[in-house]
Amino acid sequence: MPTGKVKFFDDAKGFGFIASDEGDEVYLHASALPAGITSVKPGSRVEFSLFDGKRGPQATSVRILEAPVSLASRSRKPADEMAVIIQDLIRLLDNLGAGLNRGKQPESASAKKIAGLLRKVADELDD
Repeated sequence: MPTGKVKFFDDAKGFGFIASDEGDEVYLHASALPAGITSVKPGSRVEFSLFDGKRGPQATSVRILEAPVSLASRSRKPADEMAVIIQDLIRLLDNLGAGLNRGKQPESASAKKIAGLLRKVADELDD
């Protein structure tokens, strides 16, 4: 049976793609996943059967061999630490908002730092 890694999977649409070990891109529909599983994370190693669908190779009878470990859940900060980070972020955003209300755009370097902080907090809260 062919194997590969899930390249992408959209939970809302119920499909994604597998990058097979042979180098092919294989369509993956949610109905091909094992019973009781409705989604699969990108990076998951899978084994599957192939058939030629309307739009090319399509996976069926998918078996998940190895799911990727979530880095966010491994390095998750304790709630009290996150509370302090969120409070500091709120102060930072309040100051940014006050400047924007006065018609002052943030400097590029400052805007990039704030955007980076927001992404990191979002990643921490995501899992």
